[in-house]
Amino acid sequence: MHTMSVADTDQQAGRANRLLRFPIVWMLVGIVGVGGVSALSSGGSPVLAVMGAVASVAVYWVVMRYVARRSTPEIARSRAGIQALLGIGLGVAFIAASMLMVISEFSFSVASGSVMATVTSIAAVQLGAAVTEELLFRGLLLQGLERLWGSWVALAISAVLFGAIHLANPGATLWTGFAIAVEAGVLMGAAFLWLRSIWAVVGLHFAWNTVEGLLGVPVSGHTSPGLLITEPTGPELLTGGQFGFEGSIIPVIVSLLFALPMLIAAHKRGNLVPMRRR
Repeated sequence: MHTMSVADTDQQAGRANRLLRFPIVWMLVGIVGVGGVSALSSGGSPVLAVMGAVASVAVYWVVMRYVARRSTPEIARSRAGIQALLGIGLGVAFIAASMLMVISEFSFSVASGSVMATVTSIAAVQLGAAVTEELLFRGLLLQGLERLWGSWVALAISAVLFGAIHLANPGATLWTGFAIAVEAGVLMGAAFLWLRSIWAVVGLHFAWNTVEGLLGVPVSGHTSPGLLITEPTGPELLTGGQFGFEGSIIPVIVSLLFALPMLIAAHKRGNLVPMRRR
């Protein structure tokens, strides 16, 4: 009867550890874990959305620490508040710059209902969505692909996939999928490569969606009561129509104007991973 020696056991353990540390493996494990938490916490109460965000960060940390066996400076608590505020500022600046260019193409009226309840509900739901989506796409997908093929390929693939998942949203078309790939996928990918902080891109994502929600603009096809009732009156190419402002060509252009200096800054900081030569 063959008995396994200590050396054989160590060799098998070493192979298992190397397999788990392979980027595709920990990336997929993390996507299943964080995606599972997101599925369980979405569509519920605002409290559940916030709890889902906290649980997603915990799952992400566990996967990175015990599967990928790597540190997680991108979710470090030090400077998390500053990074999140920077991201929020970028998000507000982005959506304000974009909306102000075509504000005459919308009509606005004040909505009824409790201001506090509306703000709390929208903010909590959008926080949950921002945290889980950024952990999935910038934390896991972009960083995993980056270790295989470098930053540029990772940015392109993660942006395309980000646009693709939004094709399932109400009223989505190939154009809206492309628009989101550029204006959200490229912009938030560029912000992450520049700052290497999940909190910054969560802040950007959160501010963008929350401002739209409060204005009464559909967020990627999803409508919810805001502080205003906003109706598009101009051409759909400028307003995005019933899908929401993400379907407009304006934020696509503005996002590129924001993303380009971020990518230049990321290059200057040495934050871009080159493609490996086989």
